[in-house]
Amino acid sequence: MMATITIPTALRQYAGGSASLSLEAETVGSLLRGLVEQHPTLGKHLFSEQGKLRSFVNIYVGDEDIRYLDGQDTPVAAGDTVSIIPAIAGGSYV
Repeated sequence: MMATITIPTALRQYAGGSASLSLEAETVGSLLRGLVEQHPTLGKHLFSEQGKLRSFVNIYVGDEDIRYLDGQDTPVAAGDTVSIIPAIAGGSYV
């Protein structure tokens, strides 16, 4: 399914300046992996060294936080918009 992922301003420099991208994916996790495959430097800002989604990175499908759905296994449908919303806080180096 083709879904659109929106990239916040603070991370666009790691995604070639793109505000959004459309990618083929079945789940949020596969969408994020596809995004990182296209823009590898974005990976360290989204995922820890252990490959886990960073705790300050919030992902929404439409208006729904994936933490309250199926996490990265949350399915995406054609036309869905997936948003990366980083929490604004300090104290973590990446």
